Amino acid sequence: MPSTRNIRRRIRSVKNTAQITKAMQTVAASKMRKAQDAAVNGRPFADRAIRILANAARSLEDYEHPLLEEREVRRRAVILITTDKGLCGGLNAYLMREAAKYDRESTVFIAAGRKGAQFLARTRRNLAAEFSFADVPTFSDAMTIANAAKRIFTEREVDRVEVLYPKFINTLTQQPKAQVLLPMECLWEEGGAGQDGEKGGNPTEVDYLFEPGASEVMNGLLRWFLDFQILQLMLETKASEHSARMVAMKNATENADQLIKDLTLTYNKIRQAGITTELLDISVAQLAIS
Repeated sequence: MPSTRNIRRRIRSVKNTAQITKAMQTVAASKMRKAQDAAVNGRPFADRAIRILANAARSLEDYEHPLLEEREVRRRAVILITTDKGLCGGLNAYLMREAAKYDRESTVFIAAGRKGAQFLARTRRNLAAEFSFADVPTFSDAMTIANAAKRIFTEREVDRVEVLYPKFINTLTQQPKAQVLLPMECLWEEGGAGQDGEKGGNPTEVDYLFEPGASEVMNGLLRWFLDFQILQLMLETKASEHSARMVAMKNATENADQLIKDLTLTYNKIRQAGITTELLDISVAQLAIS
């Protein structure tokens, strides 16, 4: 049976841990709302941009662009978007489980986030590039990652580029999702980063008038939209990260509080047992004297 001194020491240790997890929960909660708003507010714009691009592509039957070229998939690249820090539940573990399903020989990875890069290095997978991004992702962060994806696709190093990221659903739920990024026609076939339930490639009744022409609009928008698409997925990742961390730290704090109660109860029982034993010893001694 542990001594009362050891139990007191453990109670102090758990209380210190609870203070840390409580502080981390508060910080994550303050960041969570901003990250969620940024991710959700960007979805309608992404949906509308996909519809515009889809209509421009339909109006040009013979239009060709390096980012639209469909090829037989012999080799693919996967942009793995994870967090830089841990303590966010199973968020990164679920992403890495999905990443491990890709064929090792025919897949190259681009890591956005330190946790993903560490996983790829640890499992000895082909890591083509590694990037980090700010706690509040910027357009320049997205451009850097997008440029790496464009280069390996247009230079025919890979035949398809996919993105694996945590899709933010709500504070309690985040799902690993793989989405085809290049060729870009797959974006409006699958619906892209806009997740309002409508597919970006669905026909629309609105007729768009392109000035100076659909071809010029496509040339100008394709590269820009790819950057924005990655930025939207990074915002989804940050919303998922802060939500998962807030929930994980909340659970850790509650578990620590419960453990403190259990240890306190054990401490009181041992202390009471010690007092009872001492009283019995005193009573036996008095009886022996008398």
